[in-house]
Amino acid sequence: MKDEKKFEDAIKSVLEYVGEDVTREGLEKTPSRVRKAFDFMCSGYKQDPKEIINSALFTSSNDEMVVIKDIEFYSMCEHHMLPIIGKAHVAYIPNGKVVGLSKIPRVVDVFARRLQIQEQMTEQICDALHEALNPKGVAVMIDARHMCMEMRGVEKICSTTVTSALRGLFKKEKKTKDEFLSIVAQSLHK
Repeated sequence: MKDEKKFEDAIKSVLEYVGEDVTREGLEKTPSRVRKAFDFMCSGYKQDPKEIINSALFTSSNDEMVVIKDIEFYSMCEHHMLPIIGKAHVAYIPNGKVVGLSKIPRVVDVFARRLQIQEQMTEQICDALHEALNPKGVAVMIDARHMCMEMRGVEKICSTTVTSALRGLFKKEKKTKDEFLSIVAQSLHK
């Protein structure tokens, strides 16, 4: 309870700093609303991706690429605490085990719901899947818009940043990497 009050007092200070009257009707509950929003938007700090993956691992003889495209996510830039809005594309090649499909978007959300830089988030998702699944390979590509570039600073509306992380066969074999890229290319910049 003490930390909640501390957070809400800080939001009141921000509102006063920008010239607002924190007692006006529309702002009376804003500090509480902002705290609750941050609790949700930063909930990834309280989640363990290994637990999520391990809760739905299944034995399988499949050894072909599994791709989940267009996983929408919302994150916040750690430099300005402004939104990052994008899509993640994740692939892996099973090595005796597959994971329930819903777990991969959940892993994306674990890392998206933290203050982030896109480059690091891409690596974190890839490494978490690689470590927990022990697959023949993992590939992650993220295509995102950064409000710190659009709302302020250079103000470049609709520019996107694409990052990738590759492990195992995706890094070692050009054919495997190219197959992943051709599947994902259909989704980029839609």
